[in-house]
Amino acid sequence: MTTLSDFSATTLQGEDRPLAAYAGDVVLVVNTASKCGFTPQYEGLEALYSELKDEGFVVLGFPCNQFGAQEPGAEDEIEEFCQVNYGVTFPMFAKVDVNGDDEHPLYAWLKSEKKGLLGGRIKWNFTKFLVGRDGTVIERYAPNTEPADLADDVRAALAAPHPAPQDTAGA
Repeated sequence: MTTLSDFSATTLQGEDRPLAAYAGDVVLVVNTASKCGFTPQYEGLEALYSELKDEGFVVLGFPCNQFGAQEPGAEDEIEEFCQVNYGVTFPMFAKVDVNGDDEHPLYAWLKSEKKGLLGGRIKWNFTKFLVGRDGTVIERYAPNTEPADLADDVRAALAAPHPAPQDTAGA
């Protein structure tokens, strides 16, 4: 079975990070953009992360320039924008494609797990995927879904029993 832990991504600082680093956490994966009408959602994402991070919740931001060229900046510009304008402290990654021939493998998997209204394609910036502690996709949310509206679903995922550790000795 494929889980979030099977993927890795490059951080805004250029480091390869295995997403297994978030194994056992409840994760919200979001494709972001700095010049989008939904960009103010960074504030709500940061608030949700700040409130629940000590309980095992993390937001992972994946900038994407595929929708209206609304993320034109380089990684250092994205990082500065997020910190200066929204105080973002949750992990942010390098720009990725979420649709098409060059889509990041993480997004190919997320979309295969929860297809959404467009047969799998990401509709726009700030599409969100909630991943449970076991690394499987729980739900997909539309770009216009405000982060505060996800709080109950995140809390329910946090309250779910922790998965048993996998025995990989014989694998």
